[in-house]
Amino acid sequence: MALEFSAMPDKEGYFGEYGGQQIPPELKAVMDDISAAYERVTSTEDFQADLANLYTDYVGRPSPIYFAKKITEKAGGANIYLKREDLNHTGAHKINHCLGEALLAKYMGKTKVLAETGAGQHGVALATACALVGIDCEIHMGEVDIVKEHPNVTKMKILGCRIVPVSRGTKTLKDAVDSAFEEYLRDPDNFMYAIGSVVGPHPFPKMVRDFQSVVGREARQQIQEKTGRLPDVVTACVGGGSNAIGIFTAFLNDEDVELVGVEPAGHGLNTNEHAATITAGKKGTIHGFKCYNLQDDKGNPLPVYSIASGLDYPGVGPQHCYLKDIGRVRYETADDEQCLEAFMQLSHLEGIIPALESAHALHFAMQEAARIGKGKNILVNLSGRGDKDVDFVAEKLNL
Repeated sequence: MALEFSAMPDKEGYFGEYGGQQIPPELKAVMDDISAAYERVTSTEDFQADLANLYTDYVGRPSPIYFAKKITEKAGGANIYLKREDLNHTGAHKINHCLGEALLAKYMGKTKVLAETGAGQHGVALATACALVGIDCEIHMGEVDIVKEHPNVTKMKILGCRIVPVSRGTKTLKDAVDSAFEEYLRDPDNFMYAIGSVVGPHPFPKMVRDFQSVVGREARQQIQEKTGRLPDVVTACVGGGSNAIGIFTAFLNDEDVELVGVEPAGHGLNTNEHAATITAGKKGTIHGFKCYNLQDDKGNPLPVYSIASGLDYPGVGPQHCYLKDIGRVRYETADDEQCLEAFMQLSHLEGIIPALESAHALHFAMQEAARIGKGKNILVNLSGRGDKDVDFVAEKLNL
């Protein structure tokens, strides 16, 4: 019998034991208001029509599926197909939920939208969406990531966004989340916190998943039109997990389709410099929800690291945790060197420069293609393009 996931999360925001609202009572009321507004507003024909038109005419959806012939030949096994989210306006999957969140904030009468960003793709997408709908945007970003991802920082400034540098802690994504959330708490009645992944307290994991599910709906139809059947494997990188949930959702009830999330192993799982939260984490609470996270002996979040700024988060979406526990999704890892190798191979062989985040999934796909052999099909969610990463990679590889 097929598993049924459509009713998740429950009314309290739980996917099994994960998720929920681990937050103070006064903030719970605010989250409940957002949840009620989300259910009310997004069910209207006006909202659905607005979002559908923007996806088509503004984002450029549907994004195509591309058969990576030379990458397939290099891997020497299964056929590798790419879902080209890198071709979206702003260059990644992030625009899918940012448009939804910005529209929702506008419908709710909010005066400012706040968010965190790591790689800058969420920041650029949200700044773009806010410029479009006419609402103020403020992005908090760690100082390390500001230097590393300066092309996206420049784009955000051009789009009229206020950027708040975060100098605390590791000066990366986790600290940016803390900073943005603190600013949000100053005036939650007038501000909207637009979380950049399927994390945070309910209803954000559900909201972001729902907006990102357009990726999976398109991909499921497209791959069957191209190949005459469903893929054997669908894979995507996992940090917080939005692009992965976006494509996985459409295939969850297809038991013959293997789903694989790929986490960042950084400098190695035997070091303290990685962000493989499902692979090496423990159950705990972070940023208002329960999930697997990397923590010390006292349960505090550990510093995390990845060459891909969008993946260096110490927790992971609650639905991913549930899917891992029931065995519906397999979670693997790729380290920095493997990521860089896949990044360069796709660039050289196909003329596609991927985001470093997406290159983690590509590495896995090439290894898996060789393992499962010819006659099988692997679908990779190429979640973003690598414009933001080229200067960093060039310095890293002495190009």
